[in-house]
Formats: sequence, C-alpha cells, structure tokens
Amino acid sequence: MDLQLAGRNCIVTGASRGIGRAIAHGLAKEGANVAICGRDAAALEEAAASLRATGVKVFAQPCDVADAVQLTGFLDAARRALGGVDVLVSNPSALAVGPDLGAWKATIDIDLMGAVHACNHVTPWMAESGGGSILLVSSISGLEVSPSEDYAYTTVKAALIAYAKKLSVLLAPQHIRVNSIAPGAIDFPGGFWDQVRQHQPEFYAVVRGLIPSGRYGTPEEVADVATYLVSPRASWVTGECVVVDGGQHKAMR
Repeated sequence: MDLQLAGRNCIVTGASRGIGRAIAHGLAKEGANVAICGRDAAALEEAAASLRATGVKVFAQPCDVADAVQLTGFLDAARRALGGVDVLVSNPSALAVGPDLGAWKATIDIDLMGAVHACNHVTPWMAESGGGSILLVSSISGLEVSPSEDYAYTTVKAALIAYAKKLSVLLAPQHIRVNSIAPGAIDFPGGFWDQVRQHQPEFYAVVRGLIPSGRYGTPEEVADVATYLVSPRASWVTGECVVVDGGQHKAMR
C-alpha cells in the first residue's frame, strides 16, 4: 500500500533511539523528509546518518524538549530545513518512576509539556498550509494501571491521550488530524526493558509471561502503526488512541 507520504515533511521529537527512531525510519522508507531531535548528540547523529542512507532530506539537532526555548528553536530550524511541516510525532519520555516530586516534574515537563509546546508551535503552520497530522506517543499505562510506582508516568500518559482527543475536535475544521498510540512493553537495545532484562531477569520474565502474545514488542511494530496513522491513507481517522501491545493491557484488567 502506498501511504502517500513521499515528499511530506515530518518532525519526530525524541528520535535518537527506540520507538522514535523507528518511526522516523518508517516515514523515511515511505519517502518522507524527516527532522529529528534528542538529548544524546552522538546517538542522534548516528540515527541521522542511518536516515540519510534512505535518500530523503534529513535534519537533526540536539534538543531537550523540556526547555521550551530549545524546542521551539529546533522546530523553527526543522521547518526551514525541510521547507514546511506536514506531520508532527511527539515521542519523548522522561521514564521517571517513583512518587517523588522530581519524577512528576520531569514527566510533566518532557512527556506532557513537550507535546503541548510542540503542538502549539506547529499547528499554525499546518493550518496555513491546508492541514496536517499529529501523533502523540502515549502508553498502555495511560489506559490501565499496574502495581508499579509509576505515578507520574501513568497520569501523564493518560493526559496525552485526552489531549490528543481534545485537539482532534478543535483542529478538525483546519484539516489537522490528531491521534495517539499506546505501546505496550517494547524491548530494544539500551531501552528500559533491555535494562530490566539485564539487571532484573526474573521481573523481565514475569512481565513477558503476562503478555498474551508471549513476547515483548519491537519499535518497528509500533512504527508501522504510527506511519500509517500520520499518512493520508488514514485521512478519516482522528481522535483515536491505537493500542500496540500484543494484548498486554487486556491482561492488566
């Protein structure tokens, strides 16, 4: 299926590794130009080099999305480099666990306000050019709770789903679609579940046993869904939260 993304200009925040990087690659493989950011300059440049190998236009700039000035600077530079913005994917996460206020602040600043600032900045551009598509990366933790102490993570991921729904209604008259996705446990080198596998193998095995599909997911499986959702082929889909978890959140109920 041709997703009609060739030549589209896409921004993916938090794309130096894992799900964000896989989404950027999914877009690039469809012929879309891609701008990416992340806090790790070395990992970001490696991701950018891999994207350039696909032959599309690529822009990369280190950025801490918790810093609104840095974020808007990156978005402005991305727009200039690509020539416009058709798609925004907000992916970063603090992955802060625990009840302390530091975890709350980091999660709100990065996961939630990073998305809010980015959406506020790019939607006027999309409206001016006739429309666009926004995707917020949430989590199944925003749909069902678990016994873990991810207070802020769970709360903010639920907020992202609600925010996407609200924006979808408010921005529909401007032909801007807004959706969210809720991945389950996704394993990739250097990621959260990779660290759990190395340091808490028994817990890793317990979680895997709770996933009805019997395994952890991959970033590419999330990226395939994300790439479709932001594409023109999903033109009648807005305000939805699509779960990508192998049935995991069903088993959490």
